[in-house]
Amino acid sequence: MTLNVSDLRIARGGLPVLEGISFTLSPGQALILRGPNGIGKTTLLRCISGLQPPLAGTVTGGEDQIAYAAHSDGLKSALTVTENLTFWAAVFGTSSIEPALEAFDLTTLRDRPAGALSAGQKRRLGLSRVLVTGRPIWVMDEPTVSLDQASVALFANAVRQHLATGGAALIATHIDLGLEAEVLDVGPYKAAPLEFDDFDGGFL
Repeated sequence: MTLNVSDLRIARGGLPVLEGISFTLSPGQALILRGPNGIGKTTLLRCISGLQPPLAGTVTGGEDQIAYAAHSDGLKSALTVTENLTFWAAVFGTSSIEPALEAFDLTTLRDRPAGALSAGQKRRLGLSRVLVTGRPIWVMDEPTVSLDQASVALFANAVRQHLATGGAALIATHIDLGLEAEVLDVGPYKAAPLEFDDFDGGFL
């Protein structure tokens, strides 16, 4: 499934942040989003994932195909590692959580409550959820936060394997993951500020 983004214009808090963004993400391809903090990368990823509408433009090909990994790990602290992953596997109709446990080195932690994990372990568990979704397009927002060097390598390897099996990945990150990927700098797409006559539009 190919993801097509065409002439997208997006807003945060009613105010335009990025405009004119177009790209295609094909099976087996990774695209890295770059840009300064606050420019709108998270808003762009949320829009592409269908969590908020664009002001203009279209996103096609992602319907029920995207697994979105946000800043939050999305875990239930009282549930074990196994129980958290089993819950998400049931939601998405997948059968086994073992590949996800192995990919993110969580096998020895499988019976530990998520609330008792370190920040890096929680992040690995949060990222492992994308594997159990079975969805081909991964959209990820700063996925390496709280990860040490070894865990970053685990994540990068999981992405490589996903791409090798025909998956695709759109990743906002400031670090070099060592992936064969195109880079899209969203800086040049910063939206023009509202004119005075348009000021009320920021509150609609």
